[in-house]
This record gives sequence, C-alpha cells and structure tokens, in this order.
Amino acid sequence: MVLTAVIAPAEEGGYTAFNPETGTISEGESIEAAIANLKEATSLYLEEFPLGRPRQALLTTFELESSHA
Repeated sequence: MVLTAVIAPAEEGGYTAFNPETGTISEGESIEAAIANLKEATSLYLEEFPLGRPRQALLTTFELESSHA
C-alpha cells in the first residue's frame, strides 16, 4: 500500500510527519526517523481502523497575501 507522507520542520527541532489518508502524525530527529515513526503509527492505526478503499491525497500549494506572513 502506498500512502502519503508530508514532512515539515518542527519548531522545537527535528521533523513532523503527517499522513493525510489516515490523519496519523509522528515526529523524529531526522526526516528518516520521522518517516519510520510515521510508518509505525500508521500501521498501528490501520490495525484498528482499516481503510476500506485507499483515498489518494492531493498535495498542492496556495498563496496568502503578504500582510498575513
């Protein structure tokens, strides 16, 4: 099963990893650790709440006016 991982730097250091198909979130000191932790969290989640039909996430960007930045 191929799922999506969205990785972002965490404010306190390290990285946060998010899987939009399940809503699972994890962290790690490196990108690799964040993804490994996300895989574990998502696997545990799916044991309890299996996905019926995988929903493919759409990743896009949007822009805000500079007064909000």
